[in-house]
Amino acid sequence: MAMLSEFREFAVKGNVVDLAVGVIIGAAFGKIVDSLVGDLIMPVVGALFGKLEFSGMFLVLGPVPAGTAMTLDTLKKAGVPVLAYGNFITVAVNFVLLAFVVFLMVKQINRLRREPPAAPPPASPPEDVMLLREIRDSMRRP
Repeated sequence: MAMLSEFREFAVKGNVVDLAVGVIIGAAFGKIVDSLVGDLIMPVVGALFGKLEFSGMFLVLGPVPAGTAMTLDTLKKAGVPVLAYGNFITVAVNFVLLAFVVFLMVKQINRLRREPPAAPPPASPPEDVMLLREIRDSMRRP
């Protein structure tokens, strides 16, 4: 029973809720980055290197059964060992972009979190002013 109450206490802490929100937003953000890489960046990169789609680039490592189309999906379904380096390039570029965007976000958040420099403490009055105040205060007392 103690373990259950300890788990409940852990689950309702603010950090766990923040983590859950972060994971959900991260998953949605990952889809945006996937689309950015797959739909906008990789076609441009592919056009520069002469291929329009990196994910279709592969190297066949074994014998291909007769009548099997030479596409990545059909070769994988046929059980042919295939080195899909184009898919790896796409995923690697996706990761680099995601890491860069997260870096920019954290940098921006840290910049916003920095506390402005504290105002300098007021300068203490000169000693003669302090002495005059003490004399004044002592004269007011009956």
